[in-house]
Amino acid sequence: MASVTSATSAGAGELTAGLRGFREVQRLAYDCAEAVAAQLKPGVTERAAARMQREWLHERGVRDWFHLPFAWFGDRTAFVNFRIPLQFFPTNRELEPGMAFILDMAPVHNGFTADIGYSGCLGLNPVHDRLLADLESHRELILREVRERRPLREIYEDVDRLMVRQGYANRHRAYPFGVIAHKIDRVRQRRWSPTLFGFGTQSLKGLASDALHGHRDGWSPLWSPYTFSDHPPQPGLWAVEPHLGFRGTGAKFEEILVVTDSKDPQQSAFWLDDDLPHVRRWQEEKAA
Repeated sequence: MASVTSATSAGAGELTAGLRGFREVQRLAYDCAEAVAAQLKPGVTERAAARMQREWLHERGVRDWFHLPFAWFGDRTAFVNFRIPLQFFPTNRELEPGMAFILDMAPVHNGFTADIGYSGCLGLNPVHDRLLADLESHRELILREVRERRPLREIYEDVDRLMVRQGYANRHRAYPFGVIAHKIDRVRQRRWSPTLFGFGTQSLKGLASDALHGHRDGWSPLWSPYTFSDHPPQPGLWAVEPHLGFRGTGAKFEEILVVTDSKDPQQSAFWLDDDLPHVRRWQEEKAA
């Protein structure tokens, strides 16, 4: 992606037109998450929350997906007893007062992709608040070590070690292939955009193409704890989602990390946007 190799961070200069497109759809997705979270109340089901996300984004022009929206409530935010992929799909679990929730969506808009995760709770939940606060150090660690060009597998292990020191369980390991991140890219717009098992077929084709090319060149579009991720960060856009769990409560963020081929450490990797709900929350807590 040519725009990635020459990109500059929002803090150091103007984004390229391509990166602005990704930032806009990421902000659209987070706006959707905040709008839906504000409507959640006791008795709402995961399926209803997922439908609310789909309808909100459809009203704003979204017609394709990397994956359809998910919603997880209560101990499902920590993927308790998840064994097979079908368990990730929304259920009739109802939201209750004090219960944590996660909204996760990956819309494609105007050919640009985002994949975001939004953690919240219905009322007071000190455990959830602590989890969300402790995610900040993971965001810092990931960026620092990507800039150091550490192998992705080693960074994954360092995230694991940080979680252990914090007293948490790694819950992104429950995802298929145990991924903490995956590459995303532009998607060709089509009049008809079917999905397969909740994933957009155009996005799946792009990920499969990356996997094919990466295998030939010695890298993978999946950032996992396995040997196929034992390589330095590949330039491109990565949807990164560290996911903490503690005694049946889970919390995560998911957002786009830009990796370039720049020799300047500050420009070699940066988060696409610092004006996101979890980042604002951390900034407000520090200011308070």
